[in-house]
Amino acid sequence: MNNWYIDEPMIEVYVYETSQIVETLEQLMITSEKSGEFSQECINEIFRSMHTVKGSSAMMMFNDMSLLAHHMEDIFFVIRENPQVKYDFTLLVDIILESIDFFKIELMKISEGETPDGDNLELIEKVSQYLERVKKENHIEEKNSNGNKKTIDEKQKYYIRQSSKEENVKYYKAKIHFKKDCEMENIRSYTVVHNIVDLVEEVHYKPNDIIENEQSAEEIRSKGFLLAIKSKSESKKIKEYLESTIFLENLEFDEINDSDYKELSKLYEDKDISEEIKIPETSKKYVEKKSKKEEVSLSTKQNIISVNVDKLDKLMDMVGELVIAQAMVTQNPEVTSLEIESFHKASRQLHKISGELQDLVMAIRMVPLSTTFMKMHRIVRDMTRKLGKNVELDVYGEETEVDKNIIEKIADPLMHIIRNAIDHGIEDEQTRVENGKNRQGTIVLEAKNSGSDVLIIIKDDGKGLHKKALYEKADSNGLVNRPFEEMSNREIYNLILHPGFSTKQKVTEFSGRGVGMDVVTKNIESIGGSVIVDSELGHGTTIILKIPLTIAIIEGMNIKVGETRFTIPIMTIEESFRPENNEIICDTQGQEMIMVRGRCYPILRLHDFYKIPTEIKDFNDGILIMVQDGECNFCIFADELLGQQQVVVKSLPNYIKKYRKIKGLGGCTLLGDGSISLILDVGELYL
Repeated sequence: MNNWYIDEPMIEVYVYETSQIVETLEQLMITSEKSGEFSQECINEIFRSMHTVKGSSAMMMFNDMSLLAHHMEDIFFVIRENPQVKYDFTLLVDIILESIDFFKIELMKISEGETPDGDNLELIEKVSQYLERVKKENHIEEKNSNGNKKTIDEKQKYYIRQSSKEENVKYYKAKIHFKKDCEMENIRSYTVVHNIVDLVEEVHYKPNDIIENEQSAEEIRSKGFLLAIKSKSESKKIKEYLESTIFLENLEFDEINDSDYKELSKLYEDKDISEEIKIPETSKKYVEKKSKKEEVSLSTKQNIISVNVDKLDKLMDMVGELVIAQAMVTQNPEVTSLEIESFHKASRQLHKISGELQDLVMAIRMVPLSTTFMKMHRIVRDMTRKLGKNVELDVYGEETEVDKNIIEKIADPLMHIIRNAIDHGIEDEQTRVENGKNRQGTIVLEAKNSGSDVLIIIKDDGKGLHKKALYEKADSNGLVNRPFEEMSNREIYNLILHPGFSTKQKVTEFSGRGVGMDVVTKNIESIGGSVIVDSELGHGTTIILKIPLTIAIIEGMNIKVGETRFTIPIMTIEESFRPENNEIICDTQGQEMIMVRGRCYPILRLHDFYKIPTEIKDFNDGILIMVQDGECNFCIFADELLGQQQVVVKSLPNYIKKYRKIKGLGGCTLLGDGSISLILDVGELYL
């Protein structure tokens, strides 16, 4: 067991907060690269981010990450302190993104309990050479390795900047209270002190044993974290820094005189002090005074907390069990036959409350697609550089929200589709100009709501798909059994979704191995979604991912076939009706079909498909349910409709999923009477 896992919550917080910083930095790089320069605000943000990563990584003893962040911080210290400095912007962005990739890999190792043992020597050498080049080209005098800064030693109880002069020095006292239940107050306090060194000449703090003594967290929780500060910086800057503390509940900040500062410094160094030091009312010149509007804004920020996804999954499972239990009570045959008004009133109230609870839990689990979409910018950037193409990614609807579990399933499909669009679809600049197109290719990534589904549309303006070439390739691989003329455009385009299908003649690091689009199909279908492909030769290709908002609880129509119950998702049902025998026709292959409003629909008899014994075989006695999934429309023949209800989607047993693959089943659920109903995957039934 690695020694840093003694306190796992600390590791969890470190990984989460550092990952957030790294992701923000990556998007900052992509945005800045489009403008061609770093703004002053951006430079300050990068400097602060690297400083934070350096400090927190050093605190957790991840020295390789801390050292790399320290070298990156040095570069931006020089750029920040010398506004007129000239530097190679493109090379610097490349170095930062390479460093970000290093951080990502190391964080992944840490989160999986492995040792972060990545080799950063080559990267540090590259960073150091870049810094020396900037200094040399701009004739910047050599300073010490930290730009005249000094980090805090863990055994040190205060910080004193070297060669400090007394002119323009002011003294401050601060008290920090962290939010309730934020945990690890001592570690958070250490981070505050560790990162404030840029702004202060000296800082003393109480409790002063925050690293060695875990019990100091309880003292901070009850009495606050006390600081005595000596600084030449403006009070506004120091206060703003302290206000940016993560999980800050309250800050008291005051300017004091020299004698008070010396007295507090001695008190803070005394380990026996237990009495809370109060800020004198007469000297509260800088104590926080916020307007109502500011208080509301602060309150809003304080009310946001991070919750482990496992807890949300457990909560959703419990809500699912509640829905099942409610159905078992309200639909119990022994009570439904009784005319008890008070019971029916109570059951309606229970249904209302459980429905609102379900909606609330789902809302909590919903997260925007923005983070996933923004990661695609990096994919486009790296690929266009390696392939020498000029491609721009336009993103729309990134605020659209989907279930947390679903968002994890669509990252890989999006990556594969965008890679294919750049590698297969978008032409090089010369070819585009010759074809009368804009020199720069465009990929549009868009998300929008469509009823109970979310549509993710990926559209490029490349060369499009050649139907005949697709068909011939599929035919040579034995993937088609019909002539080209009998297949619709959509059916031909969907051939690219078959495993092993690739029109790429040359294998590259991005494509040509016959792997990619089938991964898209599998991932999307695993969450109850579907993939639609459309194209226009010479003008581009559009791929639409149709995914459900959530996969935990769905609206379903229960049907009966013999003694077996099935559930069809409501969103796939068009209508249901009872046909006459004379309305049924057969094609040349014996397939039963029915004509509805001038269009023929194939009929699937569930009792034949699953070999279920039933006495209902005549169309006059049963019911037809017309369903649609993507481009497939057909009718399902069942004995009878049992009614609509919310059902909780449960995974099929492993022996069915792994050893007895049964076509057309997407899961199962429990009905109100305790019986099991199989949930039909309409799209798979049609294949």
